[in-house]
Amino acid sequence: MSVIERFLQAVENKDEDTLNELVHDDYKFIPHIKGVEFGKRDMVSICMSDSFTRNESRIVYENDEIAIDHAFVTFANGSTPEAVISVHRISEGKIMSTETGATPLDEGYSLVGSDE
Repeated sequence: MSVIERFLQAVENKDEDTLNELVHDDYKFIPHIKGVEFGKRDMVSICMSDSFTRNESRIVYENDEIAIDHAFVTFANGSTPEAVISVHRISEGKIMSTETGATPLDEGYSLVGSDE
C-alpha cells in the first residue's frame, strides 16, 4: 500500500499511530484558508477530531515524490460543504507537506448515495 493510501486510510480510521508514523516531524499543512499554517501535531489532532468527514475520496495521482487526492468534505459545524483537492509532498516515505484548494458547494448539493 502506498504512503498516500495508508495516510488516507489512517485519516478515515482515526489511526493516530499510523498518522504519526507517516507524517514527517517537520511537516507543514497549508490549508486553503489564507494565512494559516499547521505543523504535524496540529494536523494529527485535526485528523483525530470529528470536525470533518471526507466523502467519495479518491487518489488522483501519486508517485514517490507527490500525491494528489480529491474528496467532498462536510463539516460538523454545519458550514458549507467543499470539494477539496490536496497536494502532498513526499520524501523518504513520509509526508512532508500538504496544501489544499477548495470549492464551496451549493447549498442544494447532496453526495451521491448519502442522506444529506
